[in-house]
Amino acid sequence: MLMPRSASPAPGPSSSADHPKVTLTLAGCLEGARSIMPMMPGLAVFAMAFGAVAEQKGLSLAEASLSSALVFAGLAQMVALEGWSQHWSASALLALAFLTFTVNMRHVLMAAALRPWFAPLPAWQTYPSLLLLADNNWAAAMRYYTLGGRDAGFFVGSGFVTWSVWVAATALGHLAGGGVPDAKAVGIDLVVPAFFIAMLLPNWRGRREAVAWGVAAAVSVTVSFVLAGWWFIVVGALAGALAGGFVDDER
Repeated sequence: MLMPRSASPAPGPSSSADHPKVTLTLAGCLEGARSIMPMMPGLAVFAMAFGAVAEQKGLSLAEASLSSALVFAGLAQMVALEGWSQHWSASALLALAFLTFTVNMRHVLMAAALRPWFAPLPAWQTYPSLLLLADNNWAAAMRYYTLGGRDAGFFVGSGFVTWSVWVAATALGHLAGGGVPDAKAVGIDLVVPAFFIAMLLPNWRGRREAVAWGVAAAVSVTVSFVLAGWWFIVVGALAGALAGGFVDDER
């Protein structure tokens, strides 16, 4: 029996049924906010440690808070404080800016990984959302996406909570001054690596993933012994991305 021309064929492999529509909803924001809450106590202590160090370096409460609000990158902010001085030259400022840029280069790769998810959204939703990009909410959002979630609100909600806690805890740490313990002394610096391990394990799909992960880890450790500073972050990430690309091409 012939099918009438007005009838639609059954969904095939490339139909929208196999590709859920990308949305950005309040419900997704709330889900993301709830999912990221277990990470906030550790993040708050780390932010308070930054605020305390900033106070000891001579930054005002407004300067420390603005740093967390605008830079919104804990590792880069800590690195910048190590080289902070009350007497700046043009070359020293350029070196500090380059160092911060280098440490944050991983965000380029992180943002690129979000493109398949965020591409269908209009620009006025996509680009403001990327201002909330941070390590922990990116990892949580990518796990959510891998498991089939498509509501970009998840990324926005988890990112907004992360940003709010980071800024507020920075201010508290600055007000507390020297009463906040050093992050490394109490092991707070291990929170982010532990979180990423927890996020990576559910994404394990077989031995192919081990190639990119192993290359990134091996290159990062090697470069950390060869080059001074934070180049191991950028070089390791690029090496892992290239290795993962070659593995994908073989599939």
